[in-house]
Amino acid sequence: MLLKKTLLIAALLSPSLFANAHEYKVGELHIAHPWSREMPPVAPTAAAYFVVYNKGAEADRLLSVSTPHAGKAELHEHMHADGVMKMQQVENVTIPAGGEVKFEPMGYHVMMFNLKQQAKDGERFPLTLTFENAGKVDVEVAVQKDAPADEHAH
Repeated sequence: MLLKKTLLIAALLSPSLFANAHEYKVGELHIAHPWSREMPPVAPTAAAYFVVYNKGAEADRLLSVSTPHAGKAELHEHMHADGVMKMQQVENVTIPAGGEVKFEPMGYHVMMFNLKQQAKDGERFPLTLTFENAGKVDVEVAVQKDAPADEHAH
């Protein structure tokens, strides 16, 4: 009887533990805490952020992103040009061997256009990342009111 109760409690707790797990792995790449900031319902776009760690001996490249949450998703970066901060699309992002690339506000990010609807704080939506060597990985992007604290972003 005690074993049945223990198993029942473990089964009930397991989904909540997995729901909080926010790390993904594909090949030698580790993707940590995909997140997006909650936007006003009328905002036409949103951005997604995460960190990609490359534990391998060779560089890899993030080639594309997609999500059913938006009509189009692109890789973007912010950069200074002539004293002005600009955002532009990039074809791909290299993840150096033994290194990391942060997708964060004012840096690399996933830009999503033609949203079906803005996600709210606490919701999640799927995002597929396609890497040159490691292949595809599906992640869940957590929508938050504010950017995560540094220790939670890694």
